[in-house]
Amino acid sequence: MEVYVGRQPILNKELEVFAYELLYRDNRHKNVYLAGNDDHATSEVINSFLQFGINDLSEGKPCFINFTETLLENTVPTFLQPELMVIEVLESVRPTDQIIENCQSLKKLGYRIALDDFECREEDENFYKLIHLADIIKIDIQKTSRSEQLRIMNRLQDTSIVFLAEKVETREEYKQCVKDGYTYFQGYFFSKPVILSTKDLPVLNHNLFILISELSKGEPDIDKITQYIESDVSLSYKLLRLLNSPAIGLVYEIKSIKQSIVLLGLIELRKWIYVISFRERYDKSDRLTEEVIKLSLTRAKASELIALHLGNRKDSSRLFLTGLFSLVDTIYKQPLIHILKNLPLEQDIKDTLLGKETSLTSIINLVSAAEKEEWSKMDALAVKLGINAKTFNNLYKQSVKWARDVMLGKELV
Repeated sequence: MEVYVGRQPILNKELEVFAYELLYRDNRHKNVYLAGNDDHATSEVINSFLQFGINDLSEGKPCFINFTETLLENTVPTFLQPELMVIEVLESVRPTDQIIENCQSLKKLGYRIALDDFECREEDENFYKLIHLADIIKIDIQKTSRSEQLRIMNRLQDTSIVFLAEKVETREEYKQCVKDGYTYFQGYFFSKPVILSTKDLPVLNHNLFILISELSKGEPDIDKITQYIESDVSLSYKLLRLLNSPAIGLVYEIKSIKQSIVLLGLIELRKWIYVISFRERYDKSDRLTEEVIKLSLTRAKASELIALHLGNRKDSSRLFLTGLFSLVDTIYKQPLIHILKNLPLEQDIKDTLLGKETSLTSIINLVSAAEKEEWSKMDALAVKLGINAKTFNNLYKQSVKWARDVMLGKELV
């Protein structure tokens, strides 16, 4: 069975990442719920998490993981420490005596329980027992009217339950959910741009912008590039550190910045400069922008690795840059078309970012579909590209770890 894995951030009121939901789908399902297969899929995805390290996907934050009725009834899922996992009970689960007993055992062990796609139903006593065992109730705000949301929250106001708003797609929806009393928020509202100014260029360090411009020329001036890197102690240090990393593995002693540029190569240097420009130019206290940059870095690396896996080395660097700039309007809070006009990117990259069909589109859309749980779209693109679930998951895991390491200031390789 092929099981695709993705993740979505769950944010708190301060727009900091509280947890990640780890998502899965058997690629044969085409988004249709098939209970027996989902049991197998959940088991497979748990095995995958354990094999390649759940910490690499969750970055040490709690993981929301879906559990089906069969798995909850027959097992007590204690394969992770309580602080690292939230048991998410799917809406299709019937609260049998065994499930209630197992959930009570989980609570005693310190696990948190979340109820997915919650709706008030007239059920037997066990339904109410399950509610009162829950720590978090998730409400899909797209399919549940606001009046019904408020009715649910009012009905449970005397409990210790906190509420999580799912499928929050706009800033306006997020603000309304805050007012209504939600504690956590899930959806891609955080990656939608809020335009603050349209007058200035994106806020890039002056030296970095000159380097980007020079590296984008048909015949870059190596001496000019050397001059600007040499004039910046931080850039010089980071370049030498990059060359000294295990992934590069150079056996030469570096005698000059110019020599290091030649050894690294202009394509890798260009990619490195772009990443530096993202990481260095944001307010480190702005956790939301940090998460958006991390998502951009993940997209960039995943797109590059998929291209390399498919033998498309020619487009791998272009795909890296396309993924890197896929959320640039959100990061710099300016219209995308204005930002792209002032950046020396290849036309194919600009066209892809603006939603036009190019040779880069399929891979970029595949990575994006995995993030957003658009399984049918993901299945079709994976078949078109000829990449299977196991390979995709491994490449995605590498990309998440790489993005995290970049944000921590480790080598950009």
